[in-house]
Amino acid sequence: MQLLRIDCLGKELRLEASMAGWQALYWDNQLVSQISADADAGESFEHSFILQAQNEAMAEAVVEPRQINCTLKLKLNWQPFGLSYRLELDHQLLSEGELTEQDIESQEVVNRVKQPMKFSILGLGSLALKLFKSAKVIKVLFAAGSLAAYTWLFSIEFAIALILCLVFHEYGHIRAMQRFGLKTKGIYLIPFVGGLAVSDDRINTRWQDVYISIMGPCYGLFLSLVCLVLYWITDIELLAGLAAFNALLNLFNMLPVLPLDGGHVLKSISFSVNSMVGLLFCVVCAITGVAISYTFGLALLGFLLAIGSIEILFEWKRRHHSDLLPLDRYGQVVSGCWYFATVGGLSWIIWHLGQGENSALALPLRILAS
Repeated sequence: MQLLRIDCLGKELRLEASMAGWQALYWDNQLVSQISADADAGESFEHSFILQAQNEAMAEAVVEPRQINCTLKLKLNWQPFGLSYRLELDHQLLSEGELTEQDIESQEVVNRVKQPMKFSILGLGSLALKLFKSAKVIKVLFAAGSLAAYTWLFSIEFAIALILCLVFHEYGHIRAMQRFGLKTKGIYLIPFVGGLAVSDDRINTRWQDVYISIMGPCYGLFLSLVCLVLYWITDIELLAGLAAFNALLNLFNMLPVLPLDGGHVLKSISFSVNSMVGLLFCVVCAITGVAISYTFGLALLGFLLAIGSIEILFEWKRRHHSDLLPLDRYGQVVSGCWYFATVGGLSWIIWHLGQGENSALALPLRILAS
């Protein structure tokens, strides 16, 4: 991941690093120093390299190119993140400073190395969507297709209301992106699938990934609670149906399977855990979630949580190869509690409305209990 971009003799000096200990230093996009991966590396590092002064920007009034001895001294701590640096040229201080997680969130990432993608149908679908997302007409076609699909399954009134629920969910993602200053391209509705909030910018930290991913289901939870309260007041069953089915859609989005929102949240947590104690804690939480699901008769939810948790364990092995700044311990705890609270709230709404005699309102609960 990109940790540092500073000026050095009129050109950019950029530091790339990973939690595994690997570091690479680039000057004007040319590799000038590298440190091999070492999981047992300490907090202090030093890059020594030589630059050639060849123009006025690099060394004024120099007729012949000369060598400049450069040293970049670093003190790096991953959790909680902190980076202090000192750049010296010919033993003279050129620049120094400190960076925090907020600095990493706000920086513009350039020349990020693309990670190889695993083959999957969902991945191909995502690639196909990226090819069309720049065309505004696609938004209209997808929205019309979604309206037709939900009208075929339900009624036109319920279909319109359900689409509004999907838009509200995706608006939660959009607001979260805007909070970090990311440019957004809008919302796409996908028939029988849901929706997608698209951004032009890339994220830099796992906290950004967690916050953006979980805000959609949180907006959905808030909307279901509002519909539920209005149903208690008015006895209008359409509101109860919206509360139940909207909760079901958002709950499935919280499953710990990529590319769903829950998959992004738990992947960010597992990628940030850097000890066996933390891993065991995540395993215990996952088992607890599965046990609670089966206790309340939510067999399908428990099964999908178990499958997703196994996937997260495999992803944990690749945590040192992430190009996003990991969560610190506080961020891991907050993210985990936020995730389980959201899942619990959505599950409670479905379970509560499924206890009545109305078969339509009990349908989401029967789906989860199948």
